[in-house]
Amino acid sequence: MKDNTSIKFFGLALWKWFSMLILIYVFIAGWLIPLNPGIIKVAPESIKAGESVVLEVTGYNSSFVSDTAQVRAWLRLTGDTVIKAQHVQVWDNRRLTASFYIPSVFPMRQEAYPLTLILDHDTDGTSVLPNAVFATPAENQNPAEMALWFSDKVEHVHVKSGIQFPFRNILSETIRNTYFHVPMWFTMILLFAVSAWFSLQYYRNGQIVYDQKSVALIRVGILFGILGLVTGMLWAKNTWNAYWSWDVKQNMSAIALLIYAALMVMRSSVEDQMQKARLTAGYNIFAFALLIPLLFIIPRMTDSLHPGNGGNPALGGEDLDNTMRMVFYPAVIGFILLGLWISQLVYRTEKLK
Repeated sequence: MKDNTSIKFFGLALWKWFSMLILIYVFIAGWLIPLNPGIIKVAPESIKAGESVVLEVTGYNSSFVSDTAQVRAWLRLTGDTVIKAQHVQVWDNRRLTASFYIPSVFPMRQEAYPLTLILDHDTDGTSVLPNAVFATPAENQNPAEMALWFSDKVEHVHVKSGIQFPFRNILSETIRNTYFHVPMWFTMILLFAVSAWFSLQYYRNGQIVYDQKSVALIRVGILFGILGLVTGMLWAKNTWNAYWSWDVKQNMSAIALLIYAALMVMRSSVEDQMQKARLTAGYNIFAFALLIPLLFIIPRMTDSLHPGNGGNPALGGEDLDNTMRMVFYPAVIGFILLGLWISQLVYRTEKLK
């Protein structure tokens, strides 16, 4: 009997140790793996067609200076429609200049032409800055220069060796918040979902233990929601220049947390245990039903700065490459297990009281 008890205890504790190991891995990998080299800015941002231009490029995590490495540069309009730099001058590891001649004619007619800058380095690999410069049409156009757009191609580019996270302009180092901000919201949603299930079980069986488990999950879910809100505000300050931008998803998230906070206030105002449990169960199921449209439907119906809303990419290849998935998915699992563990501790504490 004693051996069976030890085995059972070890089995129950194993997933908790597993969650700790996952989170230790997430914190170490999430903070220490470097970002790929990238391009921070290009000057000037506006150029004119039919003229030669020298672009000053500032790199990030770059190592432009090398005895053997060669730096190549292109300005891309679309696809293989590119102009190759006539000359690239490296000044130091972070700065270089690239000289281009911009043809006086373009393959399409627009008021302004956004051009993407592409750099290729033998050891740093390829760096891309979308919409790096905007070209305005020339007053005098030479149709013969149309061929310049198709004379060069972006080919034989290099990939930096080793494991790096992708560099995303504007996000820069804050891309690491993906492993904390997003999993915390996933954890909150799952805890609220399990809590609603326990509330439903209370209605079916009338056992007070289901109410106690439901409330413990709600409390921890609110905690993870607040942490998700705070990490999101810090992220917003670095990317949107304000802690609170009144973005639709920010607003809906705050409303969702206020709904659950109101549940706890209502619960504390009722003294009778059975009445408290019945009100909590009904309110909790209603609150979770509201959570779905607030977080997933309404933000997708309007423009939002958040990925996955208003046409912005979500957790796809544009934002989450395979290297990030190696940390992101374990982070989701680790924080969910941590949330369940804390909920279990809260439930046991309340039960002892």
